[in-house]
Formats: sequence, structure tokens, C-alpha cells
Amino acid sequence: MIVRHVSSPEEPFKVQLQLTAFAQHDAVLDYYGRRLATCSSDKTIKIFEIEGESHKLTETLRGHEGAVWTRNKRSNPQTNRYISLIPQAHPKYGTILASSSYDGKVLIWREQGSQWTRVADFSLHTASVNIVSWSPHESGCLLACASSDGRVSILEFQEGKWNHQIFEAHAAGVNAVSWAPATAPGALVSSKPDLGVKRSPQDQTYTTTTSLEGHTDWVRDVAWSPSTILSKSYIASCSQDKTVRIWTCTPDNPNEWKATVLNFDAMLWRVSWSLSGNVLAVSGDDNRVSLWKEGLNGEWTCDKWIDE
Repeated sequence: MIVRHVSSPEEPFKVQLQLTAFAQHDAVLDYYGRRLATCSSDKTIKIFEIEGESHKLTETLRGHEGAVWTRNKRSNPQTNRYISLIPQAHPKYGTILASSSYDGKVLIWREQGSQWTRVADFSLHTASVNIVSWSPHESGCLLACASSDGRVSILEFQEGKWNHQIFEAHAAGVNAVSWAPATAPGALVSSKPDLGVKRSPQDQTYTTTTSLEGHTDWVRDVAWSPSTILSKSYIASCSQDKTVRIWTCTPDNPNEWKATVLNFDAMLWRVSWSLSGNVLAVSGDDNRVSLWKEGLNGEWTCDKWIDE
């Protein structure tokens, strides 16, 4: 596995790790970019210390019981991610890591001293939990979990204990979920095979406020820009229809989203914003990553292609 950390479009660096013979499904850096967590079809999570282009394995976490399969990008998207990770929660909540699996479970891990322990185990879903996402720390210690059973659960750590709520999101299953930045606290966007939906909390419940339509095939990923200083809100979605749609709205019309379409030559799998929210990374079936920026004229251009 090769992990690239892009501190800027001009100066990305990479770390190459020799992992297991099993398929690797996810890899995430911690808040400071100094540690890396990976997960695999071997049902384990591995924690690495990263320094420059070198690395050291420090911990192997075991707890998931999902079936071991080789990921096939062209298979049913509801069964192609077996353990997914999310970066640690904000440091104000301690060193916490969340993982989800094909076994339908979400596990919360905490590092105390130099030891990792499992502190919470949730079995709220009846099918694979495809992805988990921490909210901005301003909203509290909240974790959104998207499942193939068509529901999204929200886990919240408050006053020393975990609470949860769960709601129906997409009948065909939920592939991705992403929180809004702190300027719209508690709002989130989720995707199913063909639609993105924005939801926001009203009286501690989640209701649909806007349906984002336009993709003609499975929507694989969705990401809300974390920026709190840009004049518009940005949501990026990618699809098997070989397009990325960048949805924008202004504070004056928070439910009116306009889409800009970026066309590619391959099916697309992941979209991810930089911490500043002004650079969008896109990856797809061609094993390439592209970095995109919006110009002063409002047009999006590719700033860099990263190949291996």
C-alpha cells in the first residue's frame, strides 16, 4: 500500500507500507498526520507511527467478525467495503478511533497511555455499515454511521455515556455520509446508489431538507467541504457515471443547490476535501488521484494528477 499525504498540491509526499496479503480497504491519518490506521479483509486494524517517509507498526486491533472477501470494485457496492475507518475524533475528546464492518458493527477504540482498548460496541444495523464520520468538534462528539440496511445511526458521547438515534435514509442502502462544517452545526449529507440527500436536525430528529439529483449511476461517495470561511457551502459527490458534481449554495438560499459537473474517463470512488476546504481530491477506477481548485471565475480546473 502506498499512502500519499498532500500538504499542498505542489509538495505531496508518500509512504509505502508492506501490509498483509489481504485486500486493504481504507487508510486514514490522525488529526496531526503523524499516525496512520489501516484496515483489511483480515478483520484487523493496524496503527502505524509515521515520520517523514518511514513508518513503524505499533498496534494491531482485533474485534470485527465480518466475512473475509476480496474487494471487487465492480461488485455490488453494498458488499465491497468490509472494515472502514475514520480519522480520530478531535483531540479535545481524547485519542478515539471508530471502525465499521461488513459484520454490521461499529466499534469505538480509545488509546490510554500506550494501549488501545475497545470502549464501545454498537450493533444497531442489520447489514454492512459502509462508512462512519465524526462531526466537527463544535457540534459535540457525534459519529454518523451509514449502512446497507438503508438507515443512518448517530452515536453521541455526552456526560460520560453513549446515546444513539437511528433514522431511515435511503431504501436501497447508504453508501456515504458527511457532516456539514461548524457554520451549519448538525447538518449532514448522505448518498445512496443514485441520489444525495441533505439532512439537518430539528428537535433532535433528522429530516430531509433537500434532494440533490443529477447522477445517472451509483453515487459512491459524498463530502461536505469543511471550510467555515468560504462565501458558499460546497458538497462534492462522485459516481459510477464518471462524473463529480460540486454542489454549491449561498447563505441567502440554503436549500437551493447548484451543480457544476466534472467529467472523467473512469468510474469514480472517493472524493475528499483539504482541511482548508479549497482543494478537492478525486480517485477512481484508473488508480489515479486528481486535485481540483476553483478559479476566481468560478470554474474548476485540475491542478495536479497523481499517478503510481
